[in-house]
Amino acid sequence: MKIALAGSDGMLGSDIVKVFSDVELVPLTMHDFDITDLDATLSAIRDIKPDCFIHSAAYTDVDGCELDPDKAMMVNGLGTRNIAMACEEVKSPLLYISTDYVFDGTSKQPYDEWDTTGPINQYGHSKLLGEQFVMSLTKRFYIVRTSWLYGRSGKNFVDTISRLLSEKDEISIVNDQTGSPTFTGDLALKIKEVIGKGYGIYHITNSEHCTWYDFAVEIACLRNSKTAIKPITSEAFDRPARRPAFSVLNNSMLRLEGMEAMRDWKAALKEYFSD
Repeated sequence: MKIALAGSDGMLGSDIVKVFSDVELVPLTMHDFDITDLDATLSAIRDIKPDCFIHSAAYTDVDGCELDPDKAMMVNGLGTRNIAMACEEVKSPLLYISTDYVFDGTSKQPYDEWDTTGPINQYGHSKLLGEQFVMSLTKRFYIVRTSWLYGRSGKNFVDTISRLLSEKDEISIVNDQTGSPTFTGDLALKIKEVIGKGYGIYHITNSEHCTWYDFAVEIACLRNSKTAIKPITSEAFDRPARRPAFSVLNNSMLRLEGMEAMRDWKAALKEYFSD
């Protein structure tokens, strides 16, 4: 099997490269071709003719997307459109990495794959546009929504908090946004398991959920840090983009397909620090 991977140098992409080491994998970065250039994308994917294309390249700066929505729509929307068109032409299944931010966060229970979307920021809108292009332009697709990613090959919340705990006597963390922290190593393994299953939308996150404050407290516990952590509201932590208050994803399709749920987020975090 030949797998092409866009975003191979990203945090998730780096773990996908490791997990797919037993197959022919074609790692792709922005230096190989510009996904926002339709002709370049079509040409590159025609040449590769992959058995499956994993699209993990994205503009993921949530506040950056809010300040420059055209860039967000160009990269996450039209870039995904171009890849979907190319994959359909060469009859390659496409696996697209999406986000919990396609939901508005007003639910009181975890979101199923078939629940109504309604993003409240430009990042969520751009990723949803990508989903819509995938569903309308190709017949063979997996849309994988995930959340609160951290991993060893990119800037992330865990490393940022770890650094702040070593530098400060007190830090303030938002306590009114709830989601499921997800380790990219675990996600990469599950992505490999999903390929070959039925097409459609899959929610894939580590199990259970918490607030960003709870997440930070667990990091501090594992780091044996004595730094004080103060819970604050999103309003107090003023940022350009709104975040959904509750964006927990119910991994219903994994269950219906007979696949095991991913481990508890606390267990994954513990391993992240133990390695």
